[in-house]
Amino acid sequence: MPTLSNNVMLTEAEETKLNNITHKGSGQSARAILHAQILLLSNDYYAGDKKKTNKEICELLNVSASMVNTIRKTYATEGLDAALNRKTRVSPTQVIKVTGDFEAHVLAMALAPPPEGRARWTLRLLAECATEKEYIVTISHTAIGDMLNTNQVKPHLSAYWCTPKERDAEFVLNMEDVLSIYQIRYNPRIPVICMDEKPQQLLGEIRERVCAKPLTIDPDTGIETPGKPVRIDSEYVRNGTSCIFMFTEPLGGWRHVIARQSRKKDDFALLMREIREKYYPDAEKIIIIADNLNTHNPATFYEAFNPNIAFELAHKFEFHYTPKHGSWLNIAESELSVLSTQCLGNRRIKSIEELNENLSAWEIDRNSRQKGVNWQFTVEDARVKLKRLYPTPIFPN
Repeated sequence: MPTLSNNVMLTEAEETKLNNITHKGSGQSARAILHAQILLLSNDYYAGDKKKTNKEICELLNVSASMVNTIRKTYATEGLDAALNRKTRVSPTQVIKVTGDFEAHVLAMALAPPPEGRARWTLRLLAECATEKEYIVTISHTAIGDMLNTNQVKPHLSAYWCTPKERDAEFVLNMEDVLSIYQIRYNPRIPVICMDEKPQQLLGEIRERVCAKPLTIDPDTGIETPGKPVRIDSEYVRNGTSCIFMFTEPLGGWRHVIARQSRKKDDFALLMREIREKYYPDAEKIIIIADNLNTHNPATFYEAFNPNIAFELAHKFEFHYTPKHGSWLNIAESELSVLSTQCLGNRRIKSIEELNENLSAWEIDRNSRQKGVNWQFTVEDARVKLKRLYPTPIFPN
């Protein structure tokens, strides 16, 4: 079916009539004057700069493209009078002014629970609710997104954390014990070591990663032109799991990290023996900060080794445990976070051998830089800032 053309071919009489309407405007409505201007600018008899495109007409008269098309179509099918008198909704594009009050309303909505039946706020839902509540006449969801980004509000994300219960004497006991250990001055004969572990999936690539554009160097000038990011295929193959063990001495700027297939008692016992014999053979005592996992126990040594070795290890290590929901007290948690960012990232590591190669390279580099930790939170700070966690004493004096 051929496409119908909405050509505007004004006769001399029609052009004169439209010019009179636009110039004099006597007895004519604002709608008729606007339609007359559209028809004059749309006259296909014009040539050169005088002939305007639909886009140019929209910009000159501040009207929508649909209105221009409607007037042209009405003229082509029904004639000049019908085009002048056709009822169209005149809705010039308006600049929406976002005020501080409107921004405050939107931010309050984004931080409040979503409407019933909705799991979370979306940008389109926020835009719809803002117009329904008459905070603004109209606004796009992209403008809402820009507003939230400017204020660093992300309603699509949820923060999760474990809060210790108030008046918890056991939490306070373990917290002050660990904090008091961190206040001990550095003594190479009695090192303080924090340990923790994290699971790590082993993933293999189905297809090789493709470098969209590699780095190039101009042979004459030596100027480097950066390449484009590597393309990562969404498919992968699971090769099992592993567990990364982290041991770190914050005051010594030292850490040791290794991955094993599991985190059983024998894994823990073997690694603790390695720490004792390989890294701290001359230490009088080794203070260990760990969480309350069932494997982190001196009794594990008796299950893994003969009584002589187990007795020596049990008396060489002094265990101190972080409270439940108090993993932030373990500096090894911070080291694991740095490891995840700097070493693991979004890489897919297919085997435990490859994982240990990467962990060893990261460990050597970080130890050579002597990255330590300057812990500032003390027992006195905890008694002020975390006062709600302390039980009310039965005998205050």
